[in-house]
Amino acid sequence: TIKILGYVGSGQSEGANLLTGGKRHGDTGYFIEPTIFSDVTDEMKICQEEIFGPVLSIQKFSTIDEAVARANKNSYGLAAAVHTRDIGKAVQVSNALRAGTVWINCYNVLGNQAPFGGYKMSGIGREGGEYGLENYTEVKTVITAIPQKNS
Repeated sequence: TIKILGYVGSGQSEGANLLTGGKRHGDTGYFIEPTIFSDVTDEMKICQEEIFGPVLSIQKFSTIDEAVARANKNSYGLAAAVHTRDIGKAVQVSNALRAGTVWINCYNVLGNQAPFGGYKMSGIGREGGEYGLENYTEVKTVITAIPQKNS
């Protein structure tokens, strides 16, 4: 809770516009109000780091190429989401984004059959799916010569 509220404070002090939320929710537990910032620049801490809390940073862009380039210059790449009516553009952007998971027109949809993990500084390896099993296996090759039977 304290860490996420620190990000909220950072966003405010760096000039982002707090549209809603930004406070602790309730007296017990570790809950933060859903928080939305606008006027977020690429250099702000809330844009550069993985918050892992209910904080949304809104940024404007002029072209798809600009949006992808700005997203990819970040040091992290755990997950991303693309929301659009144009499935062709969604596929183009999802292929270009350097993120371990990209959701199209949804968010945080996970399944055990699919690998999950990040690019760049977002974790090591994968969880889930066949790739997730690799951490628990050791591959071995055994080659055996079998004599021919002459009959």
